[in-house]
Amino acid sequence: MRSPLIRAASLCLALALLLPAACGSSSSSGGGSARTAQSGKGRKKGVGAPMPSIVVKELTSKRKIDLGALQGKVVLVDIWASWCGPCKEEMPLLDEMATRLKKAGIEVIAVSVDEDKESAQQFLNSRNEWSLTIAHDPKGKVPEVLKPAKMPTSYVVDSGGIIRYVNEGFERGDMETIEARLKALASEAS
Repeated sequence: MRSPLIRAASLCLALALLLPAACGSSSSSGGGSARTAQSGKGRKKGVGAPMPSIVVKELTSKRKIDLGALQGKVVLVDIWASWCGPCKEEMPLLDEMATRLKKAGIEVIAVSVDEDKESAQQFLNSRNEWSLTIAHDPKGKVPEVLKPAKMPTSYVVDSGGIIRYVNEGFERGDMETIEARLKALASEAS
């Protein structure tokens, strides 16, 4: 049995290979960047295409969530990890957003790519309760398929299951834009 330190180092190395820019924040040189389905120049693979069918498990209940089968509602899918500093800064803000947007039928799903559940759970224990849906992807299927350039990366998915917007990295100013886009998509759907 590998020690937690060796497992964490292995996952970091694997994700470093998958995520060339690793974690991204306003304090890093890359910062957050956005792509939209409408921007023809520099389109990121997946933007304007259906969210792929990737099955993850809810962290606490083990309920399976197929990210490609969420049609009918507007969804934000966020990829994060407990070892990623910008991710830890973003998560409470995402949770506050999830609380505000639940009334509009918008779901926020935060997918942890931590190799072991305990690392994710330890960070999540910093709050008594979370409003967003927290899923776990210990094998890294989500980043393997979506190939995000930075951690965290958020995918705004419309009610038809199409990825409409991708936010790579994290900057506090991005939250307002993401929330506005989610609300606009929810208005279009109703």
